[in-house]
Amino acid sequence: MNLDERYMARAIELARLGTGKTAPNPLVGAVIVHNNKIIGEGYHAVYGGPHAEVNAVNSVKDSALLPESTIYVTLEPCSHFGKTPPCSDLICSKQFKRVVVGMKDPHLKVAGKGIAKIDNAGIETTVGVLEQACRDLNKGFLSFHEKGRPYILLKWARTKDGFIDDHGSPIRISGPESDQLVQELRNEYQAILVGKQTVINDNPRLTCRLEHGNNPIRIVLDSNAELSTNYHVFNSEAQTIVINTVRNESKGNITYLQISDMTITEILKGLASQNIISVLVEGGNKVHHSFISSGIWDEAIIIEGDIISSGGTQAPDLKKMPEASELLGVDTIKRYYNK
Repeated sequence: MNLDERYMARAIELARLGTGKTAPNPLVGAVIVHNNKIIGEGYHAVYGGPHAEVNAVNSVKDSALLPESTIYVTLEPCSHFGKTPPCSDLICSKQFKRVVVGMKDPHLKVAGKGIAKIDNAGIETTVGVLEQACRDLNKGFLSFHEKGRPYILLKWARTKDGFIDDHGSPIRISGPESDQLVQELRNEYQAILVGKQTVINDNPRLTCRLEHGNNPIRIVLDSNAELSTNYHVFNSEAQTIVINTVRNESKGNITYLQISDMTITEILKGLASQNIISVLVEGGNKVHHSFISSGIWDEAIIIEGDIISSGGTQAPDLKKMPEASELLGVDTIKRYYNK
């Protein structure tokens, strides 16, 4: 790993500190280096707050060093006014010697304009350092701006013999380590989605139980908007969006979002209209089958428990070789990618 990659790796590490708090904006980290020594660091900590570049510049004790310094940023500095001024203007005003960018920003308001502005100011630029790692950092943001839809992760647990329950009755499948993984996913993803029947059967809260975790937006598919708001999923712990075909209405933390039909394509159009960039699909079985049959999904995590049910509801079958498989406690985690 050369020096540029080492400092970009640190910027990626910093960017991850904003996990669960920046959507629909991306995770971004920045590192400022002078004479091979880090003199400033920053990351985008919360949606609407200062960007990584601003926090990094503000952390430098001696600003006179900036014109002789290099700033490493995981994503192209923005070039437009949003909730904050353009970071490309800040970089130009500080007269950095060099700017190293992990990847270009696909947002139509940026899309190379930030790099061009820095180039035109006579500042040396290098683009594409650890680019794939920077892309992996922002799968939801990239899906939203490149595909026009949220990034979709399917997740379910199954027994060793391939069932999600025991002859129709709920069954404890996964171990504590896998439960921790699920909570981390809930913190990472902007929204979590279930069908109406899962709400009726399980009455889940769909919140994140990590100590400093962020609750995802709860998405419920209920075509006729019939569910009682007495279910836990409608409590005040998080925002809830009910995707339906009969009404548009907002009541406190609950939004009823009307779409033309309950196809996956229309559901994702509706979620995109709410600026939702990543969705963890937790069930139930019918919902998972709908996503799989549509072909519109990006990643799947299957938690295979170390138990046998000898019958029940058959788990979905992706009919694909897992991209990766690993042991987590007593469970096996299988990851699939829809490429």
